[in-house]
Amino acid sequence: MIKSLETTGRTEDEAIAAALKELGLERDDVSVTVVERAKSGFLGIGASPAVVRVEYEAPDEPETEVEAAPAVEAKAPEKAPKTADNGEFDDIRAFLEGLLERMGVKADIEITRRDGKSIAVNLSGPNMGAVIGRRGETLDAIQHLTNYVINRGSDRHMHICVDAESYRAKREESLVRLAEKMAAKVIKYKRSMALEPMNSYERHIIHAALQDYEGVSTSSTGTEPNRRVVVSYDRPQNTGNKPQSREWA
Repeated sequence: MIKSLETTGRTEDEAIAAALKELGLERDDVSVTVVERAKSGFLGIGASPAVVRVEYEAPDEPETEVEAAPAVEAKAPEKAPKTADNGEFDDIRAFLEGLLERMGVKADIEITRRDGKSIAVNLSGPNMGAVIGRRGETLDAIQHLTNYVINRGSDRHMHICVDAESYRAKREESLVRLAEKMAAKVIKYKRSMALEPMNSYERHIIHAALQDYEGVSTSSTGTEPNRRVVVSYDRPQNTGNKPQSREWA
């Protein structure tokens, strides 16, 4: 059965962290709704904390540990073998070295070509948490800057994917598990459920993971940065060809 818990904090993140600590759950195990945003007030007058509602599944039979097992057993994907680029990617390497130096981070930079217009960059080192950031936000910013600088003024556009310690592959695996877990809940309780806000890349992973999942369909709702995926229940009479997700943005 689905239960909920409301908590408060100076910020939404603090309120969510307080709920997760009290429940002993991970962020991917819950669905969060912001009930009231934090208000700073004027000179502290009229200030109010953030209030969030966290929904989670309280199992009616002892299967929780079995359900959680795949997350523990999941193995990180093997890294691609290193290849020498013979100076082909000197501009990418020089930019990233300068950017990381300004961030105070030392990292090994491995660059490989995926295909004609796609370049894969993997960063590794002792302080990759600072490079990845909260749910990959810093890593996304680094990737955006790299693509902008390298492609600026060039007639040939290259897509440069920047990763750190294979974070993106691990995150994708986690999101696929989350999507399948949420779809199972939607079918069990026969009602639509919304996931936490995600960026467009992560929303696309959820949509793709469930596009052939019988009994559910997906759509996106809200505005950035609070846009999220909604997993909807498809009633049994809607048989035949499964409808595609309504919106993948």
